[in-house]
Formats: sequence, structure tokens, C-alpha cells
Amino acid sequence: MYKLVLGADNSKTYLPLLKGKKVGIVTNQTGILSNKTHLVDFLIEKKIKLQKIYAPEHGFRGTADAGELIKDGKDTKTSLPIVSLYGNNKKPKPEQLAGIDIMIFDLQDVGARFYTYISSLHYVMEACAENNIPLLVFDRPNPNGGIVDGSILEKEHSSFVGMHQIPVLHGMTIGEYAKMINGEKWLHPSTNSGQAVQCNLTIIPCLNYKHESSYSLPVKPSPNLPNDQAINLYASLCFFEGTNVSVGRGTEKQFQIYGSPYLNNNGFSFTPKPNLGAKDPVWNGKECFGEDLTKIEKVKRLELKWLIKAYKENAQTKTPFFNDFFTKLAGTKKLQQQIESGASETEIRKSWEKGLKDFKETRKKYLLYN
Repeated sequence: MYKLVLGADNSKTYLPLLKGKKVGIVTNQTGILSNKTHLVDFLIEKKIKLQKIYAPEHGFRGTADAGELIKDGKDTKTSLPIVSLYGNNKKPKPEQLAGIDIMIFDLQDVGARFYTYISSLHYVMEACAENNIPLLVFDRPNPNGGIVDGSILEKEHSSFVGMHQIPVLHGMTIGEYAKMINGEKWLHPSTNSGQAVQCNLTIIPCLNYKHESSYSLPVKPSPNLPNDQAINLYASLCFFEGTNVSVGRGTEKQFQIYGSPYLNNNGFSFTPKPNLGAKDPVWNGKECFGEDLTKIEKVKRLELKWLIKAYKENAQTKTPFFNDFFTKLAGTKKLQQQIESGASETEIRKSWEKGLKDFKETRKKYLLYN
């Protein structure tokens, strides 16, 4: 059995590409080597000329709330300037890229369309293409492996939580996904009259990895994904963020429980309170009833049963269940319509079949780890 080597550990491949260059890096707390050294510290130790750190949602150290505005700043350990790629500045501006010869992108994705690190990837690729900066993507395993499932996003519902016409679970590593963005010509910089462009892209691959390989993340990829169970259930439970149901933000079991004051009291309840990563959680201080999924077996697909069950229970109270954010997460209006009209999970899944079949064909072209 060969040991998994992360892109960041594959230094023999990338160090020669960085020598003598002024380097920018998009990373956060997940950008670590297998020995837990942060990639930024490792590159400085190797005398690589790091110029700037570009940080995604949750910041460079990964402590900000979801959706919280992050300011530019300075890393206290290295004194490197930090440019925030969240809030009003999702795409690096030409002046923020001045003096950069080559860019590194190293973030841990979780394989879900609405996890915003892949949206940051898109904008970084676009900015690199516009400014003629080569991009190295350091690949990392997808903890949700080869699961390809869910509704395909419709273009008119694209947003920062879903930019491309892909399913909810795409079953690709971030390196494979970067290849797809480039290959499908999804980059359309505003400075280029809407013409598609391609980025000068190099993937630093993982070694001894397959999509089926199980991979436990060494650090939280974001404040509200504390463990493997949360990461596995994230795509299925994230739909609740577009409803009046809490997914456990403000508890220690984020994305492993769900509930609201309007669901049936079946003996399980929790009360969200402000904590790290949730300064003002949904139903702050209110008792919520629902289900504890911390001990259930790993799911191998996108599960809708909890969403459908909660909708039916909530309907008895005549309280609005869905909010506007639901369509952005689903990437289509159909899912809400299907649930409201009483469609079963089987019927809903059937409506995804053609879109998934077509996507899997496209996906094949970009896979690195067959």
C-alpha cells in the first residue's frame, strides 16, 4: 500500500517552477503538508520569494463566520500582506497582482458545488488569465470521493454559491475541477468583451490517490465543518440553509444535526448559541426539535429524506419553510416546486438522471485519478 502524497508534499515537482520567481499564494489553514507544516512556512524556509497571501471566505486562518466580510491585513507570523478574496473583492484586481510572476492555489475543497472555495478558484483563474500569470493548483483529495449527484445548476441561478452548470456533488478534486473550468471555457473576463479565455494552468497532483480512497481531513476546512461526519453530510444538509431550519450552527455538532422550533418534538432538541464561526446563529437561544445524525452511517449520495420530512412537519404549522436562498443552493427552482407538490425522493432523483449522465461524460475528460 503506497502512502498518499498531497500536491503540497509533491515539492520536487513544484519547487523548480518557483525558483527565482515572485510568488503569490491563495490559501488558508488547510494549506498544510502531511507533517502539519503550513505551506507558507515551508516555502519561506525553501527561500521561495513569497509576496502576498490571498485569502478566501473565512480568512487566512479560517476563523471568520460564513458570509462574514474579511478585511485585508498582514499575517502576524510572516509579515506577508494578506488580500481578502471575499466580500466586495472576490476576484484579485490587477493592482493586487502587480509584481506577481506566478500564483499558487492550495485550498481543501469538500466536493460540493456551493462550497465557495471553487468559486474563488474560478475568479483566481480568470484574474491570472487576464494578467498573464501562470497558476499552479496544488491538488488535494476530495473527502466526498467519487460521489456525483444532485440537480444540475441552471445558468440563470448562478451565484457565488454555484457558478457552473454542475451537480451539487461533482466528484472531482480541486485540480480536476480547475481543468474542467479551463477546458469548458467557463472563464469570461469583463475586460475581454465576454470572450472565453483560458488560464496557463499546471496541476501539481496527489500521488497514490483514487477517488474511492477514504480521506480524513487533518484540519477543519471551515469553522462549521468540524469533522468527517459533518463533511460527509454537508451537501445533504446545506439545503436547510435555504429554509427556516438550523443545521446546528451555534452548537458543537454543525452539519450533523438539524431542527427548528416548528418541527415535531421526538425527544431530540438543541439550542443554538453564539460560538466560533457563528456569531448569531439561526434560532439563537431558541429550542429546536429535529434529528441527531452524528452516529449514522456515511452517506454515499445526496440525501433528500431529511429535507422532505422537515418540510412536511413544518407544513402543519403554516409557517413559511423556504427562503430565497434555497433556489441559489439548489441551482434550480424545480427542487422547491417538486417538494411543495409532494414529489417523492425517487421521483425527484429520476428528474436528475439525464443531467447527471451528461455531466459524467464531460467529467471523464478531466479526471486525473482513474
